[in-house]
Amino acid sequence: MSIRSVAIIGLGLLGGSIGLAVQARAPDIATKGWDRDPSVRERAAARGLMGHVYDTPEDAVAEADLVILCVPVGAMGDAARAIAPGLAPHAIVSDVGSSKAAVAEALAAALPGVTVIPAHPVAGTEQSGPEAGFASLFAGRWCIITPPEGVDSQALEALSDFWTQLGSKVEIMDAAHHDLVLAVTSHIPHLIAYTIVGTASDLEDVTQSEVIKYSAGGFRDFTRIAASDPVMWRDVFLTNRQAVLEMLGRFTEDLTALQRAIRSGDGDTLFDLFTRTRAIRRAVIEQGQDDERPDFGRGHGE
Repeated sequence: MSIRSVAIIGLGLLGGSIGLAVQARAPDIATKGWDRDPSVRERAAARGLMGHVYDTPEDAVAEADLVILCVPVGAMGDAARAIAPGLAPHAIVSDVGSSKAAVAEALAAALPGVTVIPAHPVAGTEQSGPEAGFASLFAGRWCIITPPEGVDSQALEALSDFWTQLGSKVEIMDAAHHDLVLAVTSHIPHLIAYTIVGTASDLEDVTQSEVIKYSAGGFRDFTRIAASDPVMWRDVFLTNRQAVLEMLGRFTEDLTALQRAIRSGDGDTLFDLFTRTRAIRRAVIEQGQDDERPDFGRGHGE
């Protein structure tokens, strides 16, 4: 099967970027969309994020070959039920959520008999809303697809081809394994960032605003991560709680070992850890998942 029309439900950063990326990289595919917020629909239409923005979810998905739910993972079930009356019999329903096992369960329950193939484009910024989208968001990034057992092979191939057209590198993965991997690479780092920035906020009165005034590079990068959409990340932690708690336990053990090394003056342990983590940074750059320029690509004249 081929995808000739895609409907995007939720017109924020990811939904808007999909619409722009399709227009830029796969112009033969028609794009249409819907958002439950009328002001978002108006702004998305004004910016031309897709061919047409509809006022109802049923109209948006009518006759679409592919429907992509770009809503917080906690809202996937409600979004699926909203589009159900308008779905074409042949439609593939997918999503962009950062947790997969819970999303797969919610979509299967809401859309019995529908071809549901969850996916997660591992791409994003700390920005949100229809103004935040851009066409190159997915270029060179991974899109992890987590198909259920017995999925239609032609539908899976069509979805994989769609993401490849948008510039993504596609990986097929079990949903539970995805959730464990992303707990390490995305969810725990966000949790740490929220915690550190929250602690700094609590200390503001004690330090007379010096925490923010003298923010060093490390803290500034944490504040960027901690500026991410609070609704999205609240839902991620609640829907992927098992994997997050498992990885958080591992992190707590490592943090305790680091605390012990600092207290005992064990410089060798600290040096070995910092050397190993520098190698991880080099590997991330070699995989093309970050900018190799010094200072994270920041211009010194900025």
